[in-house]
Amino acid sequence: MTERWQATGNAASAAGAAGDRLRPPLSPLQSAARARKFGSFYYLEHWLRAMRGYGWTVALTAVGTPLVYLFAMGVGLATLVDANSANGGAALGGASSYLVFVAPALLATAAIMVAADENTYPVMSGFKWRRTYYGPNASPLASHQLVNGHCLGVLCRQLLTTGLYFLFLLLFGAVPAATGWLMILTAALGGLAFGLPVMAYAASIEDDKGQFAMVQRFIVMPLFLFSGTFFPLAAMPPAVRWIGWISPLWHSTELGRVLGYGLAEPAWLSAVRMVYLAALAAAGWLLARRIYARRLGK
Repeated sequence: MTERWQATGNAASAAGAAGDRLRPPLSPLQSAARARKFGSFYYLEHWLRAMRGYGWTVALTAVGTPLVYLFAMGVGLATLVDANSANGGAALGGASSYLVFVAPALLATAAIMVAADENTYPVMSGFKWRRTYYGPNASPLASHQLVNGHCLGVLCRQLLTTGLYFLFLLLFGAVPAATGWLMILTAALGGLAFGLPVMAYAASIEDDKGQFAMVQRFIVMPLFLFSGTFFPLAAMPPAVRWIGWISPLWHSTELGRVLGYGLAEPAWLSAVRMVYLAALAAAGWLLARRIYARRLGK
């Protein structure tokens, strides 16, 4: 019986190889037409293959970061907050515990951090140091396809990171609602809303003079601290609440809280949040396309 299966498999392989030999090769014009049609996915493939070079870093970050934060919040800070909270869940927007309250914010923050990592130095490297954009740009691929492929690659890493993060949230009992898995999508949307404008900014820089360090210190960190991440935005002084109002992190976090534990929020407000995040992402994408086309001349 085993020999018969092996013979069948060998025959099928031989038939497939023969079919490949009989299939005429693509002409240069056909190859160029295919590249123009599927160029975004070709560059996505290149991006994913390049990511394998630091795949262990991606995997360890995706696993280690949620463990560290969840132990700190679930075993450390959450214990203190829950033990000393006078109003219980009312002070936390209806969350049953502090860990349940902060979990959507940690998930959304993970997507923002991935966007900050992948849309700063790697983008500038494609133009200045490694110049990885110029080879594909010399082929039939268009500059906007390089933008699309990079965006899709970053989205893949965001979904991987937030998906693993969500699994840890489940293990810690931090997602009581059945709709909680949708937080992965809202977190990724928040990451795109933040990352695509940053990508456009990075593409416009010709010399590294510490701009990305400034982005981390004066944009990423304030958003992390003042976007209702660790406590409701209403509990913050009015002078700094505006940071949360314009922050993609706050809007994606609030959407996550609606999905994760049923934060009471009007449906129209949730819709406005999604439209705002989508508008930021679209504006960044259009601006990035324009800057890539100007710098690459195509």
